[in-house]
Amino acid sequence: MKYKELLLKFGFAIVFFIGISWFSSAQKDSLTIRMALDIAEENNPSLRTQKLNLQRSQLNLFAQRAGLKSKFTLNLTPINAGIKRGFDERLSSWYQNESFSTGANFRVSQTILPTDGTLTLSNNFNWRYNHSDENNKVTENKSFVNDLSLRLDQPIFTYNTQKMALRELEISYENSGISYALQRLNTEVSITRQFYNVYTAQENLKIAKEELENSKKNYDIIKLKVESELSKKEELFQAEVNYASALSSVEDRTTSLENSKDALKQALGIPLSENISVKGEIEVSTILVDFNKALQSAMASRMELRQRELEWETAEMNLIVTKARNEFKGNVSLSLGVTANDGNFSNLFDKPVMSPTAAITFQVPIFDWGERKARIKAQETSMAVTKINAENQIISMESDIRSLVRSIHNTGNQIEIARTRLKNAQQTFELYEVRYRAGDINGMQFSQYQTQLSSSKMSLSSTLISYKIELLNLKIATLYDFENDVPVIPVKEL
Repeated sequence: MKYKELLLKFGFAIVFFIGISWFSSAQKDSLTIRMALDIAEENNPSLRTQKLNLQRSQLNLFAQRAGLKSKFTLNLTPINAGIKRGFDERLSSWYQNESFSTGANFRVSQTILPTDGTLTLSNNFNWRYNHSDENNKVTENKSFVNDLSLRLDQPIFTYNTQKMALRELEISYENSGISYALQRLNTEVSITRQFYNVYTAQENLKIAKEELENSKKNYDIIKLKVESELSKKEELFQAEVNYASALSSVEDRTTSLENSKDALKQALGIPLSENISVKGEIEVSTILVDFNKALQSAMASRMELRQRELEWETAEMNLIVTKARNEFKGNVSLSLGVTANDGNFSNLFDKPVMSPTAAITFQVPIFDWGERKARIKAQETSMAVTKINAENQIISMESDIRSLVRSIHNTGNQIEIARTRLKNAQQTFELYEVRYRAGDINGMQFSQYQTQLSSSKMSLSSTLISYKIELLNLKIATLYDFENDVPVIPVKEL
C-alpha cells in the first residue's frame, strides 16, 4: 500500500512539474489566431507554391506582351572567306573561286496584333571580294553592297495565333490569381482548424489536470478516513484507481497536445523543434443567417465560378485550334527592296535598283482519313463535359450553403444546450462532492459525476469551436462575413 501511495505521489509530482515547465515556456511563444494566419501567409508550403505559380504566370504574360513590341537585332559577320574548286557543266571546264566578305545585318521586326501579320525592315551592308580562275581566265571583283527591304507577311483564312497566345496567357494569369486566392482561403480554414485543435488539446489537458487535482484531494481524504477506520479499504482502492486514471488521462492528453502542436507547426511552415502554444478566447454570439443572401453573395463572388468561365473560354479556343488542323489557309508576302552596289563607297547609292516581290500561297488539304473531324468531335465532347461540370458545381455550391446554414443554426442551439448541461453538471458535481466526502456515496459513484463534469466542459468547448469553424466555412463558401456583415475580398492586390 505504501509503495502504491509513493508511486502515485511521485507520478503526480512529475506530471505537475512537466505541466508547470510546459506552461511557462509556452507563454513565451503563445500564438493568437491572427498571428498564426500571418505566419502561414509567409511560410505555408502550399501557399508559397501557389504564389510562385502566380508570379510565373505574371512573368509569362509580361514576356508575351513584350514580344508584341518591335524587335531590334544586329547580326555581324566580320569574316566570311573560302576557296571553292568546282566543275562548270555548261563550259565543261574546271574553275576555282576565292571569296571574302564582311558585313552586317540590321533588322526591325514588328508583330501586327489585329491581323497576326509581321512587318520586317531589313538592311544588309557588305563588302565583297571575289576572285575566279577558269581556263586561265581570271576575273576579279571588289564592291560594296547595300540591300534595304521592307517585307509584310500576312496569314489569311486562319485564326489569329498572336491574339490566341496572348489570351491564353491572360487566362493562365487570372487562373493563377484565383488559385492563389482560393489557396489563401483554404489555408485560413486549415490553419484555423489546426489552431483550434491545439486550443482544444490545451483545454482538455487543463481539464485533465483539474481532474487529477480533484482525484488527489479525494484520495488524501479517503486515505485519512481509512486510517481513522471511518471508511472501508474498498473506498481507498477505488480512490487509487480514480487517481491513476486521472494521471493516465493527463499523460494521454499531453501526448495529444504535442501531436496537435506538431501538425500546426507543419501547416505554419515553422520548424517542429520550436515550442509554441496558442491563446484565445472563444467568444461566440449566435447570429441568424439569411440563406437567400448567402446564395446571392456566393453566385456573385465565388471565384470557382469564374474559373469555370475561363475553362469554357479555353475550351472554345482549343476548338478553334483543333478546327485549324489540316484546314485551307494561305499567306500573303509583299516585299519592296532597294539594292545598291559599287566598287567605291562614295558612289554606292548612285544607281540603286528596285526589287519588289509579291507572293500568295495556299495550303489545300485533300484527304486526312477523318483525323480533323474526329479531333473536332472529341473537343466538342470535352466542352460538353466542361459545361456539365459547371452546372453541377452551381448545384453543389447551393447544396453546400444550405447544409452550412442548417449546421450553423443547429450548432447555435447546441451551444445553449451545452452551456445548460455544463451548469447542471457543475452543480451536481459540487453537491455529490460534499456527499462523497461525508461518506454518503462511494468512489465509483463520485467518479461518474466527475467524468460527467469534464465531459460537459469539453463538449461546450467543442461546440463553440464547431460554431466558429462553420461560420468560417460559410464565409469561404459565400465570400461574405456574416459575423461583421461585410463582403470578403480574398486578395486585395489581385
